[in-house]
Amino acid sequence: MMMQELDTIDRNILKILQRDATTSVDDISEAVALSRNACWRRIKQMEAAGVIKGRVALVDPTAAGCPLSAMVLIRTNAHDAGWMAKFQAALAAMPEVVGAYRMTGDLDYVLRVRVADVPAYDAFYKRLTSRISVSDISASFVMEEIKDTTAVPL
Repeated sequence: MMMQELDTIDRNILKILQRDATTSVDDISEAVALSRNACWRRIKQMEAAGVIKGRVALVDPTAAGCPLSAMVLIRTNAHDAGWMAKFQAALAAMPEVVGAYRMTGDLDYVLRVRVADVPAYDAFYKRLTSRISVSDISASFVMEEIKDTTAVPL
């Protein structure tokens, strides 16, 4: 199932689930004017096709003890498969990394990192740089989160 194969009903189901994945099939089917069984089948088809990748609870970072968000900017001279595998393994082992992106342009990678405070970021920085070599690494700390969403625009 590709994005162009999603019809209006599928998109409406996805909008509801993105707002609250605990919404009952009965409530979803009523909202999209579809029978309960047909709605359930569509959800299962989208799960099987990978359109719905999972259902999660969104945790408040401050309540969980990691209110500081940082964008870590990385440049490297190594672009070989071995370095990339080592880099990916290092990131996978570091739960502070909540997003990692390979970039075009001047930067090679941008990481979104969640930590308790600046000393926790420093500990993260030291662990990361002990595991992989980089040409340049810098961080910018988020002063205010104006918009942060997991919802895909439909």
